[in-house]
Amino acid sequence: MSPIVIGVIVLAVVILISMAVKIVAEYQRGVIFRLGRLIGAKGPGLFLIIPFVDRMVKVDLRVVTMDVPSQEVITKDNVTVRVNAVVYFRVVDPEASVVKVLDHIRATSQVSQTTLRSVLGQSELDDLLTQRERLNQRLQQTIDELTDPWGIKVSIVEIKEVELAEAMKRTMAAQAEAERDRRAKIIHAEGELQASEKLAQAGAVIAKEPVTLQLRYLQTLTEIASERNSTLIFPLPIDLINMFMKKSESAQSGEKTTK
Repeated sequence: MSPIVIGVIVLAVVILISMAVKIVAEYQRGVIFRLGRLIGAKGPGLFLIIPFVDRMVKVDLRVVTMDVPSQEVITKDNVTVRVNAVVYFRVVDPEASVVKVLDHIRATSQVSQTTLRSVLGQSELDDLLTQRERLNQRLQQTIDELTDPWGIKVSIVEIKEVELAEAMKRTMAAQAEAERDRRAKIIHAEGELQASEKLAQAGAVIAKEPVTLQLRYLQTLTEIASERNSTLIFPLPIDLINMFMKKSESAQSGEKTTK
């Protein structure tokens, strides 16, 4: 046998071995088709297939982070907003992801876009701004149910940004300002109510004990005297005058009795 023939045979054997030996990584699986019929998924590691008879399709099992393009959504209360999101998913059934859908990544992207418009269109704007966690869970459950036949597991869906029209932003700012004014007026009214109650209680105490009014008067004089003023003009309470007048009348009546 000539060296050329031997070289051709060796080359053919090497090519056949390279075609028969397959290696897939830990995060991959090889889906095997034999003459077009599904055999199953193999891997990770090294395994053999039959050249020209078997065909292998590699499937990545790692989590895919996919941005959902900004979608125009009309909310339940007829407000137009633009919303984008991010979806985290991975393949849990390599065979289904190859056999039941042509491109599982593109299919998941399309389902995510339509679900985003559908779910958010059933919610009001206030829920979209304040109940985002609940909407994320609802989106995740809906998309996961739709992609489950394809062997896809959607783990997380997060709404990233909600874009409002400028007119709506101004309206919401005016509403927030009116709400702050309302709260301030309520707090001020509650303070006035509490102060009036305390004043009423103080008035009741003073009415029972008139001497407290004189003590309060003397305290006020002390506070005024602590200021650096050159001239002080203050009224004399009637109760204090009456007290001295009573003392004077009692003294005069005593003198008349002595006489």
